[in-house]
Order: sequence, then C-alpha cells, then structure tokens
Amino acid sequence: MILFDSMRTVTLYTIGAVILMMWYATKANPFLIGGLFLRELMWKPKFLIHFVALIFMLFLNKFELKIENKMGGSTHDFAGFFQTYEGHFTFHLQQALENPVLTAVLSFIYVVMLQGLLVASVGIYTYEQNRRPMFYATCYAIMINYLASIPFYLFFPVNEVWFHDPTVRFLIPDVFPNFETQYRALSGINNCFPSLHTSISVTIALLAIRSGNKRWAWFSGTCAVLIMFATLYLGIHWLTDLGGGLLLALAAAEAGIRLSRLSVKLSARRSQALKAGINYAQEDIQ
Repeated sequence: MILFDSMRTVTLYTIGAVILMMWYATKANPFLIGGLFLRELMWKPKFLIHFVALIFMLFLNKFELKIENKMGGSTHDFAGFFQTYEGHFTFHLQQALENPVLTAVLSFIYVVMLQGLLVASVGIYTYEQNRRPMFYATCYAIMINYLASIPFYLFFPVNEVWFHDPTVRFLIPDVFPNFETQYRALSGINNCFPSLHTSISVTIALLAIRSGNKRWAWFSGTCAVLIMFATLYLGIHWLTDLGGGLLLALAAAEAGIRLSRLSVKLSARRSQALKAGINYAQEDIQ
C-alpha cells in the first residue's frame, strides 16, 4: 500500500489535515482563518516577528545537519548504550503488532500529523482572539524545543533503532518508498535523542489543554499519544528518546506560557506609555 509517492503528496495530505483540524477545533471556515492570519502578518509587527522566528527555528534543524557534516560526524553511537537496558523491545513490539493497515495508518500519523498540528495550532490561536497569547506561547515553546535538542544531536548522536538493530524493520518505506531520499533530508538518522516528534506533539497538546479549547485539547492529546506510539512501532525511536522528549515538552510548554505572559505585559506597558505620552502632548497643546 503506497500512501506517499513524493513530498508533494505529503504536502497535499498535510494541507487537507490542517483544514480539517482548524474546522474541528473552531467550527469556523478554515479559509477565513487563513485570511485573518495573513492580515495579522501584514498589520501586526509583533505577530510577524514571532512567526518569522518560528519558521527560522523549523529550518534550523536542517542547518544542524549541515554543521554535523562539516564536523565530520561522530564515530560514536550511543544507541548501543540505550539497547543495553531497553533490550529488544521494538523487535517484540513489531512481532506482536505488525500488519499493513496499522503500518499505513501510523506512517501517515508520523509523516503528516506533526507539522499539521503545529500549523493548525497557529491558525486556531490566530482566530480565537481571547487565546491570542497561546499563539506566542506556541512560538516560544517550539523554538525552545529546537534550541534544546540541537546540542544533543551534535554531541550525543543516537542512531534510529532499525539502523542499529538488524532485527528491527524500518516500516515507513512500505508506504513511502522514497522516504530516505526525500524526507530524510529533514532529519538526521542519528538525531534520535530527544525525540522531537514526541516533544513537539506533546508540547502542542499541553498548550492546547492550557488554552481552554477542549475540542483541540482532546484531539491534539490523542494525536500526541499516537505519534509517540508510531515512532516506536515504525522502528525509529528508543523508549529513552520518548522519555527525553516528554521532559523537554513539559519544560518548553511551561517556559512558552511564561514568556508569552511576559510579552503580553511588556506590550501592555508600552501601549500605556504611548497613550500617556499622547495625552501629555494633547494637554501641552491645549
């Protein structure tokens, strides 16, 4: 069963998923949300700056791979250390559960849903004006996830389970034959710990819970659990990777919320100072 024949297919699936997620979470027209998002980018510098910073961080992982190549790569692989206490957990998991339908479903969740959740979150918090601080919290939290992970990827390389353990199958190529030549450029094979799929999906779910949008909290939380399970079943991540990702998500979500609150307070103070300055100027004129 072939689900993806190219990155173009991945993009189309992701767009469709984002549209459905925004509609489900807000019950609003997703294209209206897209128009509002573009308007905010054009007319609110603070909004634009945060979004640009977020996009920069998303591409930073690709720059990390280039830096890693220039460094000559590391000959050490800590995956062996992980396997000494995890054993052949992934092998036994695949032996017990592997079937074509489950592989297709979990491959779709792994390849499509992470970026879909992130884009949908940005749209949802843009549309819901009373939850606008959650947009900034999302930007901060995702940036923290990447900044905290990159040092590990550079100096603590951990190969994916299937690459280290010959008894484990890498299942995504069953539905995405060109995965290694097209998708792999986005993530190094030794960039396992911590699991960004885990940390980012759980971060999004935690922020959704704090936002008060119950529909989005339930949906994103379910997706986070499925994404974590997919990384194990597909033969990609170690259990230890998921543990590191969970800890990072907890820290990033809390830090993102606090930074967002601080940003809102500073903006409010600037607005008050500006209004006070205008009032003083008007009094002087009078």
